[in-house]
Amino acid sequence: MGADRPKQFLPLLGEPVLLHTLRRFAATELGVRRLIVVLPADQLATWQELCAQHAPVPPHELATGGATRWASVRQGLAQLGQETEGTVAVHDGVRPLTPARVIEATFAAAYNHGAAVAAVVPKDSVRNLSQQGSYALNRSRLRLVQTPQCFELHLLRRAYQLPELNTFTDDASVVEDLHPIYIVEGDYRNLKITTPEDMLLAEVLLRTAEENGS
Repeated sequence: MGADRPKQFLPLLGEPVLLHTLRRFAATELGVRRLIVVLPADQLATWQELCAQHAPVPPHELATGGATRWASVRQGLAQLGQETEGTVAVHDGVRPLTPARVIEATFAAAYNHGAAVAAVVPKDSVRNLSQQGSYALNRSRLRLVQTPQCFELHLLRRAYQLPELNTFTDDASVVEDLHPIYIVEGDYRNLKITTPEDMLLAEVLLRTAEENGS
């Protein structure tokens, strides 16, 4: 991002990106019981200061992250203590525009099928690289995976008891050896803020949503 602070703390229409993300989950009709924010140890104080500046903030708990995404998700699971029943979502803190429809549909699919992820069909043509050059892939059979990724809690706990995978890319890749992954239709507005251009687009989308009351 090239910014002076972590991207989850960047101001989006005057409020931290991460706060917008929290509100998306708090505002659903799911009755989410616990929201856990996992951050590096050296960012916890900054986040608490931002919460004080931008109150009210949805009630949530804090957990200290690990050296990798895998370790951070495991720390978030540890924060749940002895709970073994229920559906849990893992979500990128820098996806502040996730529609309620996507959150609710992914939770429902995980409740019914055990494991579900939001994903969209690629808009562009996709090619696979090989030693001989490259070849086209059928994009109708491909999906770009988003978050939330939702799982029955006991299933995700089982997956994270295994050693960390070198091929780890997301939580579905941890779980898929234990259980099939159900695909839920995501949303192209559910962007993951990674570059300065993403911030500009997020501002436009968020402002448009506010004007439309959605």
